[in-house]
Amino acid sequence: MQLETFRYDNTIVKKFTLATVVWGVVGMLVGLIIALQIFIPELNFGISFLTFGRLRPLHTNAVIFAFVGNGIFMGFYYMIQRLCKTRIFSDLLSNIHFWGWQLIILCAALTLPLGITTGKEYAELEWPIDIMITLIWVVFGIQLIGTILKRREKHMYVAIWFFIATIVTIAVLHIVNSLELPVSFLKSYPVYAGVQDALVQWWYGHNAVAFFLTTPYLGLMYYFLPKAANRPVYSYRLSIIHFWSLIFLYIWAGPHHLLYSALPDWAQSLGTVFSIMLIAPSWGGMINGLLTLRGAWDKVRDDAVLKFMVVAITAYGMATFEGPMLSLKNVNALAHFTDWIIAHVHVGALGWNGFLTFGILYWLVPKLWGTQLYSKKLANFHFWTGFLGIVFYASSMYWSGITQSLMWKQFTVDGTLQYPNFLETVLQLIPMYIIRAVGGTLFLTGVIVMVYNLIKTAGQGTFIKEEEAQAAPMDKTPTRLKGHIWIESRPIRFLILATVAILIGGLVEMIPTFLIKTNIPTIAAVKPYTPLELQGRDVYISNACNSCHSQLVRPFRSETERYGEYSKAGEFVYDHPFLWGSKRTGPDLHRVGKKYPNVWHYHHMSDPRLMSPGSIMPPYPWLFDNQLDIASTQAKIGAMRSLGVPYPEGYESKADADLLKQADEIVLDLQKAGVVVDRDKEIVALIAYLQRLGTDIKAQPAAK
Repeated sequence: MQLETFRYDNTIVKKFTLATVVWGVVGMLVGLIIALQIFIPELNFGISFLTFGRLRPLHTNAVIFAFVGNGIFMGFYYMIQRLCKTRIFSDLLSNIHFWGWQLIILCAALTLPLGITTGKEYAELEWPIDIMITLIWVVFGIQLIGTILKRREKHMYVAIWFFIATIVTIAVLHIVNSLELPVSFLKSYPVYAGVQDALVQWWYGHNAVAFFLTTPYLGLMYYFLPKAANRPVYSYRLSIIHFWSLIFLYIWAGPHHLLYSALPDWAQSLGTVFSIMLIAPSWGGMINGLLTLRGAWDKVRDDAVLKFMVVAITAYGMATFEGPMLSLKNVNALAHFTDWIIAHVHVGALGWNGFLTFGILYWLVPKLWGTQLYSKKLANFHFWTGFLGIVFYASSMYWSGITQSLMWKQFTVDGTLQYPNFLETVLQLIPMYIIRAVGGTLFLTGVIVMVYNLIKTAGQGTFIKEEEAQAAPMDKTPTRLKGHIWIESRPIRFLILATVAILIGGLVEMIPTFLIKTNIPTIAAVKPYTPLELQGRDVYISNACNSCHSQLVRPFRSETERYGEYSKAGEFVYDHPFLWGSKRTGPDLHRVGKKYPNVWHYHHMSDPRLMSPGSIMPPYPWLFDNQLDIASTQAKIGAMRSLGVPYPEGYESKADADLLKQADEIVLDLQKAGVVVDRDKEIVALIAYLQRLGTDIKAQPAAK
């Protein structure tokens, strides 16, 4: 058969490679800054867009979607052409994909520090950016499917399977979780509320980890690890089991983030069961990766690329064992809302995603520039510096998390909380936060050394813009194939089966939660937020207070003694979005309403250490200067009514009057306490919102 000559496009790979490196440095630098701010809050310099709450979502989005996202596309554009033995489907779409993705990242980098956010973890970007993400993801999908359809290899290699699953699942997750009603150009409310919003958000959040941080990286592992080791994948059959069981089971596990919450028990239990089952396929992938290196361990000792990859796969195994363990209710009761979770996610992010990306970069850059790595010693220095950084980071946060939880739950022999003041637990963690910052510094140092090494590597070579290759046309002669190999040669059928596999679990969880009213019992005493409280809630979200404070009292004696009555599902029916949170750097706030006078909240936001000596919470001086956007009140009330919140028809016309009346009451109360403030300042609205929290039902008194 006559061979056809064609050229691989390396230019698009180069672009995503550069973006991966640049955004990696940016994302990790922001991470180090907020790690320092935890125990040195003055590092925000009193500037709103530099405060911890604003920078934390910037850090997570920069690492997940900028660093890891560009790393995914870098590896994809290199391997898909070679696995399919064809040039990428469209050079034009390649450039649209690259520049579109960078524009999305830039929009995130501008909006998040300005407090323009939905408040939903890992999905903070507002609706215009969500639309951009959807469009660019469609471009990515066209590139994948188009390249597969024009391939010269009949059977799709395992790495391609994982990218097919990634394409369809992320599309479903993003669209379902991003359904929101715009109020203005940069403000929207999610269509879901309370418990339903929580289920959708963590169905998305957990599976964003699964299908953005895991499945595409497994695809990269199945391609680049055998290439770097010059050995075939250990087991083809194991890869089949790994793939199908993983994508089917993963989608069910989201509710394990909501154990002991107001989510119905059946959904919590379902998430736990499938989380435990996830150990098998996850470890199947880890074993398949590590055993690919059988007989090549001598090479691992000398090759920095393989060292990075081995640690990455091991970190994947650790994280995917720990995740199911954290879904056990007794373990979750200890770990949830603590720094333990921070350690867990960073073992995955730094170890699995970070180290695999570094290994690929060290292997790929010399290939693209037709040269050898500039310095193996610097690569090994990076490896050990990064490895020690992970150890310092994770070990300090594990210790911190256990310390937090045990102190929160400790009772005296008299049956009272031993540490009733939440701040007592915070002050014990400062040494661990310092160690974490040391670990982050080590990790970032390694990345900077890598940047230097890669620049020098590129400088000593010549970039290979296009790489010539030859292959025979795909044999389209019908053959009688059996088993999995049959579906491997039919990409559209493969895509449909993968879509069905990931939809089943989501539908089983969503349909009962949304259609069976008894799952979310209503409480007659719960009323919609007043206009001022609604505006104050948006101020709370804009400043990302939910990054450090939860709004969910779990049914533990230690929590009801500390905070008050445990949270009920019916209390959140008007919360668009829900704000249960995932971390308690500060105390839970669901029952904070009427616990303190208005003047306490005023001074606490002005100077937290004045009210809580030793507090690590930063002051918020801009709340006392920023004017509340009262002009948006009518649009917000109208949007909420459209979402089912029972404001009376025509209430928009009197909403501003009610807002100002309530603001005047708070201002008058503050004046009696010796504080003078204008009624149209953001601090007044925030106080109104905080004083409302948890007051709709009669709650037991909590510890002071």
